[in-house]
Order: sequence, then structure tokens, then C-alpha cells
Amino acid sequence: MVIDRRKIPSHAEESHWQAGDGHSIRRIDWPGAAGEDGERQRGSILFFPGRGDHYEKYLESLEEWHRDGWRVTASDWRGQGASGRLGADAVTGHIADFSMWIDDLAHLWKQWKAETPGPHVLAGHSMGGHLGLRAVAEDRVDPDALVLSAPMLGFTGQFLPLALMHSSAKLMSSLGDPKRPAWKWSEKPGEIPAARAKLLTHDADRYADEAWWREHRPELVMGPGSWGWVERAYASMRGLMDGPLLEKVQTPVLALATSIDKLVDIGAIRTAMRRLPKGELIEFGDEAHHEILREIDPVRDRAMAAVSEFLGRVVPKQ
Repeated sequence: MVIDRRKIPSHAEESHWQAGDGHSIRRIDWPGAAGEDGERQRGSILFFPGRGDHYEKYLESLEEWHRDGWRVTASDWRGQGASGRLGADAVTGHIADFSMWIDDLAHLWKQWKAETPGPHVLAGHSMGGHLGLRAVAEDRVDPDALVLSAPMLGFTGQFLPLALMHSSAKLMSSLGDPKRPAWKWSEKPGEIPAARAKLLTHDADRYADEAWWREHRPELVMGPGSWGWVERAYASMRGLMDGPLLEKVQTPVLALATSIDKLVDIGAIRTAMRRLPKGELIEFGDEAHHEILREIDPVRDRAMAAVSEFLGRVVPKQ
């Protein structure tokens, strides 16, 4: 299956949708493969990327789902990709509260579900996975199945209790402008740090795709998160993980994760999947970094096959 990762497919359409407060947010839609072979459409998938991400990075997976018969939509988060910025500069990722993103997701979900064929699947990577699971747990969206790629349920290297880490982030956020960057990005603004590839994927070509898109669409460039983002991330993760929300989720959930993830905590993912009544975990080892859907072919093929098997089982073709 040949897929050009550096080209928007001719059958996909880029547009914008309006959030509840009027904020314009970018999306891309695949019409689905119904009619090509006379079979019914498989259903619909709505995908959200991670912090600092944009949907261009996932064109390969989105197109593959489309070819499998799904009607596919992907969206930016407000303040990311080509959907504006909420911080004090053009590259730092900031949000006043994660509830803004939950409201956006719920708003789009209602419209999208009404205009697309079921079953309806919600999928997200990293921060997108966290927000998708939170929206389900809070009964803001009602997918037939949920797919999470390396969901952000805790941060790697978190040796203190979550409450203490949150308190430290609150302190740092209060010591200056909460919109200021929380970590160093690069000596040259806009330039991706050289060591970043080792956090994300073993696949050099797929990693290079991101730089290509940033060069051709400079509005996609994003760097560190703000201290406000860090503090609100801890608050959102605590709200999801510390209470009884996960045990109440009846949606089938599949998580893809790797034990060597240097960004999100595999321990938190394992715990969440055990607590979810219908949670399943496909775990990788040192063959996979954080961006499992952008990994080398053997890893990515296994991940995509796992998603296909999961959806075929929990939302079988009608």
C-alpha cells in the first residue's frame, strides 16, 4: 500500500469548523470508500493529534483507515496546528484550561456524529488520547469505541506523587507569566532540537515528514508547552486518574503504548487500562518510541493490525 505522506490526498477535503465561542478550527475529511465495491461504509473515525501536533503527521494512518472503508475526519486542537495560538508568541503551546478542549471536542462530536455513518470511533494520540478518554469518562461524547495511541495519562520521570508534581507546577506557573515556555526548545527559534527524534520514532523518513510539512506550512510550527499548560495538564490528569471516573466507562477502549516511552508514563497507562471495564492494552518494548503510528513498518503494521482487529471485534461490520 503506497501512501504519499507529504501530500494531501485529492479525495480529502480541508476546511474549518466553528467552536461554540466562534473560534475557527481546522479539519480534514475523507468521504469514505463506500460505493467503490458496492459494500456498505465501514463507519466513521474522528482523530485528534497530540500536544504540538498537526494532522499532517498522521496522513498515512488516516488514509489507510479510509482505504479500509472508514469515513475519516481529523482536527486540530484550538491553539495548535493551523488553528491559531493561545500563548504570548507564535510557537509556545498554551491553554487556560483543558476544559476548553473538552468543550471543543464535545461541540464537534455532536455535529460530526449527526452527519456521518456509524459506528462512530474516537481516536487520539498522546494529549489527544488523554482528552478523548476524559471526554468519554465525563459523558461529553459517546463513541462506540475509543482508540488511544500512547495516551498522556502521566509524565515519564515522575518520581514524586502526582499531587506533589502538580503543586510544583502550580508554583512555577505562578512565579512568572504562565504563558512562558516551560522547557528549552532550541537555540534557534523554530528549529527542531536534534535529539527530539530519539523521543518519537525509530523511522528517520517518517520523522523527516514533520520537518517537511513545517517548511511547506510554517503556520504548523510549535515548540514547548507553557507553564500554564503543564499545570493544567497535571490538573486534568489528576481529575481523570484520582477519582472513580474510569471504572464507570463502558466504552471499549484500546490503548497502544511502549515501555520505553520517554514522554508519557507507561505505568499510568497500564493502571488506566486495568481500571477500565473494557480496556485493552497492546504494549511494545524497545522497538517503539512515543509515536507508534509513525514508527518503522514492523511496529506500525502491528499497531494498525491491532486497531483493525479491535474494531472488527467491538464494532463489527454491519
